[in-house]
Amino acid sequence: MEIVFVVARAENGAIGKDGGMPWHIPDDLKHFKATTMGAPMIMGRKTFESFPRVLPGRRHIVLTRDRGWTRPGAEVVHSVDDALRAAAGMRVSIVGGAEIYDLFMPHATVIELTEVHSAPDGDTFMPAPDPTHWQEVSREAHAAEDERPAFDWVRLERRQP
Repeated sequence: MEIVFVVARAENGAIGKDGGMPWHIPDDLKHFKATTMGAPMIMGRKTFESFPRVLPGRRHIVLTRDRGWTRPGAEVVHSVDDALRAAAGMRVSIVGGAEIYDLFMPHATVIELTEVHSAPDGDTFMPAPDPTHWQEVSREAHAAEDERPAFDWVRLERRQP
């Protein structure tokens, strides 16, 4: 199974603020849609609740400790193994938040990283991928535009032992 992290991360490690993202980059939202379309997405409850609605064309597998939590459009699971069994496919997208990324890091095979070239205020952070475990295989740079920061789309693949 290909387990793909889809994450936007600022230079200071910020990935979130107040239940949303600390920047607005429309091209990255389109990239997120294209990257996750057709594959199940695994996320935490807070990430699911941050979406304006259930995103079409993707299953929403929500990992939560709350045994009583349910929402329309969410397939609720309570462990990493249950989430991976529920995904049961060739590819799954891990879309956050920080605790979910941490739990799935040992299983990840690919990181689709948006490197945001700014250091905004944040309340949710993720460490940079460890280069001893990850190899950059592609990079596409995008210049700053108006109030939007510059960013790069970077694909990392797990190094083989």
